[in-house]
Amino acid sequence: MSATAAVRRIGARKAGRRTTRGTRGIGMSGWVALTLLGLVVCCAVLAPLLSPQDPNAVDLSGAYQGSSGAHLLGTDASGRDLLSRLVQGSRTALIGPFLVVVISTLLGTVLALAAVWLGGWFDQMVVRVVDAVFAFPGLLLAILATALFGSGLTAAVVALSVAYVPYIARIVRSAALRERNLPYIAALQVQGVHGLRIALGHILPNVGGLIVANATLAFGFALMDLAGLSFIGLGVQPPTSDWGAMVGTGMAGVLQQHPQEALFASALIVVTVGAVNMLGDRLTERWEARA
Repeated sequence: MSATAAVRRIGARKAGRRTTRGTRGIGMSGWVALTLLGLVVCCAVLAPLLSPQDPNAVDLSGAYQGSSGAHLLGTDASGRDLLSRLVQGSRTALIGPFLVVVISTLLGTVLALAAVWLGGWFDQMVVRVVDAVFAFPGLLLAILATALFGSGLTAAVVALSVAYVPYIARIVRSAALRERNLPYIAALQVQGVHGLRIALGHILPNVGGLIVANATLAFGFALMDLAGLSFIGLGVQPPTSDWGAMVGTGMAGVLQQHPQEALFASALIVVTVGAVNMLGDRLTERWEARA
């Protein structure tokens, strides 16, 4: 076996071990969290089939009805079926954070790898820009974006994606810098392997577990931020079902002794974010224990 092949095999084994650590050994709490998240995702995917009624069907004569055979969880101020709106709202509650995590993780990882590999002035520039953006609160940036471009999910997703890039980039850069200084990377360079191939084929897979763990945690933060924007009327707009928006519109019902809309929507947000954070913590612990 040639020296190049041996070095590549070592790098591949390291990548294989680290990318599988995210799903192995996450413990009972991790599997419970993963199961809960799987149920929520299935609910979102199958929302049209699971919704017992049209979530936007208004019936003012049936406002604030309690639990019954026709409405298992009751109705809201407009007489709309709460169960149907909660099921349908799982889609907007998940798609926004998912887009934020995908965009910010891609941008942050590319910046981090480029900074680590190129080094020098480019690395310093990336660090300074990341620090400057990191100091700006993401939720405030999203509020400013919605004020400039109008309320809605798109502006909020774009703003939060930009705000989350520094968080991802700083963590990935730290791990990639440590990986960059390992002997097998120097050996690959001596063998003449192209830098881009080393970065994408060896460094990236070896920090993949950490990227997944932090993307999972970022999902929970994004879900809370987007729900908060919808709560104050800057996120998902009526009549579209959304958990954060339902908490906001349900506050009027709380004052009228009908808390079910705000209560059920809040409970789903808490359970989902809790499951995401639990899974993210377990993935992070596994990475730190074996890195």
